[in-house]
Amino acid sequence: MRATILVLVLGIIFSACNKDKYTSAPQITYKSLTTNVFDNSTSSQGPGVVFSLTDAEGDLGDTAIVHIKNLRTGDTLERSFPALTGATKKNLKADVTVYVSLGGCNGGLPGRIDTMYYEIYVTDFAKNRSNTIVTGDPVYQQCP
Repeated sequence: MRATILVLVLGIIFSACNKDKYTSAPQITYKSLTTNVFDNSTSSQGPGVVFSLTDAEGDLGDTAIVHIKNLRTGDTLERSFPALTGATKKNLKADVTVYVSLGGCNGGLPGRIDTMYYEIYVTDFAKNRSNTIVTGDPVYQQCP
């Protein structure tokens, strides 16, 4: 009898601790960079930051915004949300790639390498703000 009650109580505790991963505010998790070395003399597009995203309503798209801050320069930019092909609206889960611009070489010494990290968050149609992530890997920018 006691064992049955103990198993029942433990089952309730564990099921209560299982949080729903889909919330009204988008949730993002850093995954990787498309490249972590960038030479702007050979490429015009900066590296891509890949993150996973979950959202209960899936209200992301043209008017949703990805906010990116370069932690070295303090520059911020806003990007329209990239197209999510084949994504469902309800309980959305997707991997997203957003390309960042680097800057930072103007007036710098030729041959210098800048190390940059980025802070990112997302706002959806309803202006719900996601958690903020920081890229775990640095981007090394070669200044020409």
